[in-house]
Amino acid sequence: MNTMRYVLEMLGVAVFAASGALAAGRKRLDLLGVIVISIVTAVGGGTLRDLLLGRHPVFWIADPTNIVVAIAAAALTLLYARVRVPPRNTLAVADALGLALFSVGGAQIAEQAGLPNLIAVIMGTMTGVAGGVVRDVLTAEIPLILRRSELYASAAIAGTSLYLVLQSAGVARDTAALVGMISVATLRIAAVLWGLHLPIFNLRDGGGSK
Repeated sequence: MNTMRYVLEMLGVAVFAASGALAAGRKRLDLLGVIVISIVTAVGGGTLRDLLLGRHPVFWIADPTNIVVAIAAAALTLLYARVRVPPRNTLAVADALGLALFSVGGAQIAEQAGLPNLIAVIMGTMTGVAGGVVRDVLTAEIPLILRRSELYASAAIAGTSLYLVLQSAGVARDTAALVGMISVATLRIAAVLWGLHLPIFNLRDGGGSK
């Protein structure tokens, strides 16, 4: 595995685990609950991707370092939260960084499997959003991907698409990946700060009666 991609994957695991720990803390879960939520948030998207692509064993079984990093990130997040109350948007920022790192990384894995660009975008988006969906479901929240006002999955789609387009245009793979990740994170954070969202389709009721 490319060293840069491995480092970014571990960083993605860490920030998603941190977002899971923050979400679990807001629900006042016990220590075991925090660790469980952190792990499933960190590995949920990649697990679904690997199962759909037939990659066995899945990435965190092949390399248990992913679980170690997730637990360490959760523990550090808990320690930090006991010393200082995290800022209000900390969860959103951590989630945005995880989304950026995992979505482009997931697209790269699909790309290396020889799959078409469309499938790479789908797999990348799934890798980025699925862990957060599991986290939100387990903490009794409406998943971000389903909230009408949130620019979430669309940010992952835009960033992974940009990554693939830049590569097709001859940009170096690592550079294209970095630009794609920055795009995902920027779009997501901008959506949180300024309420950016896609146009809403509203089908009006005809109002007729029999």
